[in-house]
Amino acid sequence: MAIGASVGRNGVNELADVLVVQHLLNDWLTTLRQTLVPTKGICGPMTIETIEAFQTRVLGSTAPDGRIDPGGRTWNALTSRNFAPAPAPTPAPAAPATALSGATWWQANQARFPNSATIADLVPPFRDKVTAFVAALRDAGATVKVSATRRNRTRAQLMHFCWRVAHGEVAPKDVPAIAGCDIKWDHGDLAKSKKGAQEMVDLFGIAFQPSLTSLHIEGRAIDMTIGWNGTMQVRDQAGTRRTIGAPRSGDANRDLHAVGASYGVIKLLSDPPHWSDNGH
Repeated sequence: MAIGASVGRNGVNELADVLVVQHLLNDWLTTLRQTLVPTKGICGPMTIETIEAFQTRVLGSTAPDGRIDPGGRTWNALTSRNFAPAPAPTPAPAAPATALSGATWWQANQARFPNSATIADLVPPFRDKVTAFVAALRDAGATVKVSATRRNRTRAQLMHFCWRVAHGEVAPKDVPAIAGCDIKWDHGDLAKSKKGAQEMVDLFGIAFQPSLTSLHIEGRAIDMTIGWNGTMQVRDQAGTRRTIGAPRSGDANRDLHAVGASYGVIKLLSDPPHWSDNGH
């Protein structure tokens, strides 16, 4: 059994190679009695996160890259079926107060992990499709206000886990390490740990549990508010002018949604400003 090219984050991700890796990962997950990765040959967030978990738990990596290369260390461990966890590292010294989760940590560190509202930060080919669609809208006289494009992965993890700790869904000591982010969720007292996490929930302004698998994290989604006056003529991807009238809002106008789809920018109806490469 072998793979011809890399699989995972920033990998080549050929269908046959991804299928091989997904089946091997599922062998490991079966030993842990955990949910298996769908074996569809598509290297999505769940496959990448499982690779990272394998690198962390089996190889002892403190900065997993979520990628498997032919003949590399992760590949060799995965194919050897040697799934024994890496030796536990020497306990680290007690974290300083500034590393404890809470309002003080948030105010000192959250700016290091900004989200983006820049179209250029989206991944190709979605970036080019959005650029063309937005250009067509503005040429037709529409106003386009972009509020979010790529979501910082570390920020998404911080938001996800502060919510879960605050709501008692995960024990503070069980929150996985976040690469490049020095934060300690366990204050040595559950009530204090949950209080620190709730302070961060409030400062982030979180209303619902944040996802770890958002298309925003992958650079494949954009939030934008679109408006216009009267009737406008918008060119679709083929160059045909489409007449767009009321309702004069990008979140509700189905004719405009069809124009966006021609570019490969697809509207999610349940989320007013949200467009993506697959409608999710």
